Amino acid sequence: MKRRIAPILSAAALAAGVLGISAPSASAVPGGCAYASSTYRPALQYGNTGVAVKQAQCLSNVWGGVPKLTVDGTLGSRTLTKIKWIQGCHGLAKDGIIGADTWEVLYNPALDCYDPYPG
Repeated sequence: MKRRIAPILSAAALAAGVLGISAPSASAVPGGCAYASSTYRPALQYGNTGVAVKQAQCLSNVWGGVPKLTVDGTLGSRTLTKIKWIQGCHGLAKDGIIGADTWEVLYNPALDCYDPYPG
């Protein structure tokens, strides 16, 4: 019986590869954001720059809100506004600082937010 299972599994893996289907990865990131590792979560605040800011901007765009942020790696006023909105959607302090709790909600976006997007 084991000899029949192996070819079936190999054929299924080959078919999935040909069709472009893959199993979800445990490290899959919402929106395909891959500027930084999902474990790299430094505290960020207004004026910071770099790949962690790009990651936060990309993740925030998964959330919605109009307009989408330009992923430029600078935590400026538009990014600050969006982060505060996301924090408010989760009952976090709207301080604009991307700390552990804010990173957690960026990586695990809620389906709905009933706070109107500032704008």
